[in-house]
Amino acid sequence: MSLPEMQPVSSSNVESIGYDESTEILFVRFLNGSVYQYMNVPLIVFEQLLNAPSVGSFMHRNIKEVYPYNRIA
Repeated sequence: MSLPEMQPVSSSNVESIGYDESTEILFVRFLNGSVYQYMNVPLIVFEQLLNAPSVGSFMHRNIKEVYPYNRIA
């Protein structure tokens, strides 16, 4: 699976994020190099993540353990 365009973010844990609107999959590349995909994430949640003052805190509160995910790299 190819990743969508990944946008760098300022975070102590996350390197970049990307989103596939057609499948509602959020892609997250962490600083340690691992890549996860989160399924069924609405576009508005991706936009909120992109603009969050703290990407890591937003991930923890609104994405992790909320949406099903797979590690893909």
